[in-house]
Amino acid sequence: MHRIYLGLGSNLGDKEKNLVDGINEINSRIGTIESRSDFLQTIPWGFASENMFVNAVVCVLTDLQPMELLEATQAIETDLGRKEKSIDGVYHDRVIDIDILLYDDLQFVSRRLTIPHPLMLQREFVLKPLAQIAPSLVVPTQTKTIAQLLSDINTL
Repeated sequence: MHRIYLGLGSNLGDKEKNLVDGINEINSRIGTIESRSDFLQTIPWGFASENMFVNAVVCVLTDLQPMELLEATQAIETDLGRKEKSIDGVYHDRVIDIDILLYDDLQFVSRRLTIPHPLMLQREFVLKPLAQIAPSLVVPTQTKTIAQLLSDINTL
C-alpha cells in the first residue's frame, strides 16, 4: 500500500458538496481515506475570479501506481463536471480540482505528472490543510516539516 496526499479544490457551484463528492469518489475508486483536513475557504491563486475556493487535503492508502492514480483523479474530475484542465499554465474556475501532492517518498517526473507537486510549497491553501493532517511530514527534496514550511510561507 502507498500513502498519498491529494489536494482538492472547488470554486463553482456547491463547493463543499463538490469536495464531499470528490472525497467519496476517491474513497471508492482510489483507496481508503486515512485522514481528511477541514475545508478551508481561500482566494483564487494564480488567476482572477470573483469565486472563492474551498480547499482540503486527504491522505489515502492506495495500490495504484502514479500514472494510474493520475488517470483515476482525472476521471473523477471529469465525472464530477470538470470541463477542462488548465491550459498552458492558465488557471480558471472549476467545479473540482484534484492534485497529487505526495506519493510515499517518491520523486517522479514525467511529461504529465510531477511528484511532489511542483507548486505545493508556494500554496498556503495546500500547506495549511496538509499541516492539519500531517504536520511532521517531510516532503522529499525538503528538510523542513510541513508545519515549518507553512510557518515559513506565512512570514513572507
